[in-house]
Amino acid sequence: MLLEPLDLIVFIGYCCLIVGMGLFVSREKKGHVKNSQDYFLASKALPWWAVGASLIASNISAEQFIGMSGSGFALGLAISTYEWMAAITLLVVAIFFLPVYIKKGIYTMPGFLLDRYDARVRTTMAIFWLLLYVFVNLTSVLYLGALSLNTILDIPLGYGIAGLAVFAMIYSIYGGLKAVAWTDVVQVFFLVLGGLATTYIALQMVGEGSAWEGLGLLRQEVPGHFSMILERGEMMIPDGKGGTYDAYQDLPGISVLVGGMWITNLSYWGFNQYITQRALAAKSLDEAQKGMIFAGFLKLLMPLIVVIPGIAALVIVKNGIDTGFIQSMQDPVTGIIKSDRAYPTLLQLLPVGLKGLAFAALTAAIVSSLASMANSTSTIFTMDIYKKYIGQDASETKQVTVGRITAVVAFVIAAIVAPALGQLDQAFQFIQEYTGFISPGVFAIFFFGVFWKKTTSNAALTGAAISIPLSVVLKWLVPGLPFLDRMGIVFLVIAALMILISLYEGKGKDHPNSIEINSELFKTSAAFKIGAFLIVGITSALYIIFW
Repeated sequence: MLLEPLDLIVFIGYCCLIVGMGLFVSREKKGHVKNSQDYFLASKALPWWAVGASLIASNISAEQFIGMSGSGFALGLAISTYEWMAAITLLVVAIFFLPVYIKKGIYTMPGFLLDRYDARVRTTMAIFWLLLYVFVNLTSVLYLGALSLNTILDIPLGYGIAGLAVFAMIYSIYGGLKAVAWTDVVQVFFLVLGGLATTYIALQMVGEGSAWEGLGLLRQEVPGHFSMILERGEMMIPDGKGGTYDAYQDLPGISVLVGGMWITNLSYWGFNQYITQRALAAKSLDEAQKGMIFAGFLKLLMPLIVVIPGIAALVIVKNGIDTGFIQSMQDPVTGIIKSDRAYPTLLQLLPVGLKGLAFAALTAAIVSSLASMANSTSTIFTMDIYKKYIGQDASETKQVTVGRITAVVAFVIAAIVAPALGQLDQAFQFIQEYTGFISPGVFAIFFFGVFWKKTTSNAALTGAAISIPLSVVLKWLVPGLPFLDRMGIVFLVIAALMILISLYEGKGKDHPNSIEINSELFKTSAAFKIGAFLIVGITSALYIIFW
């Protein structure tokens, strides 16, 4: 399929706008040389709406548009728990963790670990994060983005991967976080508008011209796809290889609300460099917290954009509404319907003009996440590895140069590895599971580091060291255990070990680097409290309606 001239004009206009804006905001005043704070923290000048927009643009990528739509096709609205619980998680992070980070004046999450523990913990976690960002995050987003280009425009996978990497580098490598954050404001506009357009057209197709009727028909045609809490054996879904497996393995019932989902969400939104870096770049704590509220409201909207289209695609396939659509959903080699082809196939249904807008929205989601991940990779490497072990006396200019080189190298490595993900069906679940190998250790280290003064450096190092091997062993010993439940068990084991080691080693005394906590630290503005109340109320209502 080829884009019509009008679609190409819309898409090319978007590309020019992003590149031009990225280069424009990257300019420095005459006589001012870009320093590390300018490059890695956007000069600490972001207002709340830029913080919130950048958080969502960094978070929503092909992982959601393609991967989560694919999971919507396979197992339904239940996958929205990642979005709706994230809205609550953002409140927790804004109240209890951001004040500590901003008070410390840190650049990176490993930098916080150095301040709270020691250099060993900082370096260990810095290496873990670098490997995770390059080999899981960057790689999966490049692959899923290239898959969409292949499905929509028949662009070979390798060319798509290279093209997306180059596009993201053009505007982000020079300007750093400032270019990424300010272009994210525009990216979110395209992301939401184009995403809603795709949802509207998909629902119109199901409802034979009426999007509202189409939404109602979804619940009638696939009622099981509108349950937020799944029971074991309730939903058997295709595994992409001709067989089936229990959706409970991905979303294990009530433990989603009270178990491992909290670990993965808090690890992602509270201790993840390419997320927290936006809040660290805010003008003030109050602006950062308001930005988190703004992001929370956008997270509540996301399932309408990234999950409902997947469910609509299922109904289209189930009822044989469009034979061409069904053929596009099939793997060209095996003929098996691939869940992750749902969203790219839907884009083909859009009318001229809207197709270009939706394609721009998808591309916006992809390149903004790529730029964010690469920028955070360069930040961690420069501030926590290079400055510590290689260039202790490096000038500000040298640090910026190293950051740029690191981002380029990260893109090259990810582009080489990305094609290996071609065997996956639900890439979103792959990302969640393998990120979850490190999440329990990350959560334990930060949680005890902030809230328990007796936590020692050796205890934290132990938590960091055993998270991955313990997860691998448990996956091997109990392969039928849902990965979210496995994360919960791994966290409890790590937490118990950290408590025992800290009590034995510290003799009951507070660690010398422990953090002073008081009620004044966690005070929030009236506007934040109102926003938080609304988010909690809306989220509760959604779970009650779709329980």
